[in-house]
Amino acid sequence: MKRVTYLRGWLAVAAASIAVLLAACAPSEKGVVTLRFWAMGREGEVVRELLADFERSHPGIRVDVQQLPWTAAQEKLLTSFAGDVTPDLCQLGNTWIAQFAALGALAPLQDRAARFNTVPASDYFDGIWASNRIGDKVYGIPWYVDTRVLFYRRDLLARAGFDQAPRDWQAWTRVLAALKRRSPDTYGVLLPLNEFEPLLALALQQDTPLLRDGDRYGNFRSPAFRRTLQFYIDIFRQGWAPPVSNTQISNVWDEFGKGYFSFYITGPWNIGEFKRRLPADKQDSWMTAPLPGPNGPGASSAGGASLVVFEHSKHKEEAWEVIEYLSQPAVQLRFYAMTGNLPPRRSAWADDRLAHDPYAAAFRDQLERAKSPPKVPEWERIATEMRLVTEALVAGQLTVDQAVAELDARADRILEKRRWMLARQEGGKP
Repeated sequence: MKRVTYLRGWLAVAAASIAVLLAACAPSEKGVVTLRFWAMGREGEVVRELLADFERSHPGIRVDVQQLPWTAAQEKLLTSFAGDVTPDLCQLGNTWIAQFAALGALAPLQDRAARFNTVPASDYFDGIWASNRIGDKVYGIPWYVDTRVLFYRRDLLARAGFDQAPRDWQAWTRVLAALKRRSPDTYGVLLPLNEFEPLLALALQQDTPLLRDGDRYGNFRSPAFRRTLQFYIDIFRQGWAPPVSNTQISNVWDEFGKGYFSFYITGPWNIGEFKRRLPADKQDSWMTAPLPGPNGPGASSAGGASLVVFEHSKHKEEAWEVIEYLSQPAVQLRFYAMTGNLPPRRSAWADDRLAHDPYAAAFRDQLERAKSPPKVPEWERIATEMRLVTEALVAGQLTVDQAVAELDARADRILEKRRWMLARQEGGKP
């Protein structure tokens, strides 16, 4: 494909190195298919144990799991693609799906999913499933899910006169104002300036998309995003959030326990962290709640990781069998018990371990309103610019009008090549 020629040349040396290493591997047993499966971080350790049962029930398939660090995974995947040495299947962050689908690296899976009906789309949270769909093709099967909710100090809210978490923006501002009046030296919410995720979650609560005209241009000057950004910056201007990054806070869990802030927008991994790190006398003081929205319970971002099959794999059917196995609700629950990663299938949530967990309940609710960020390969770069521009806004270097204009300008520059490619595909002038 012409659009990846530059990538192949740039990565040729590294790809050749990988090819040499693969050639040195011992051949498979006669009559046994060996699949190469790349997985990241802790999941790469755990999946080996899960796949032991799969191999016992599938004696003709062996799965060679290679664990990659998240920090190096994307570069290694691009290098392997450029050198035609991709694995058979892989764990892929669902915000990476669009990038690798655009390169032609991934095999579409919708036909297999429909044919075998072992991973019915109706059993998956809609926003999570949609994050794996580009146009009419499905390129990944959700493996675990991530979304952001409120972690909050219910004891501090009670002292300020509130018996439940806020459900909309108006109620949230009332709570934040009351917390500040009661304790002027503390803050209502932590919104770290080096994280774009809280602002993204709030922006996804609007009906207007963040990109326009077929994702060719930024849409940050829309009234909907302006409303979000004004709400976000007002929290800082009212003194309800400290203008800091999370690296400027000695320890998020300690400061939460001390009451330095009462709300924190974060993900499911922190359920275990708060249980481990908060002192015993604070264990009953906190809870989780869905994110408030502009006019009621709001949306949040659809994150997590998916299982994909690479187009160059010679063993797509066997790779699909692995995906089917790891997608079984019972296996997903084992995975949850081992990692704390939340299952993407609604049926798995009927299990007592999740159904009766008060901290997980907010995530179950929130996942029904999870929304995928724009599905373009350039999205992570645009999200980084969101963080940089809003940091300048909080610092007083930009007005809201200047910030949204700057975001559109930066997004439009990033999307320039996308516009050129789409114009060529549609037969117009680039």
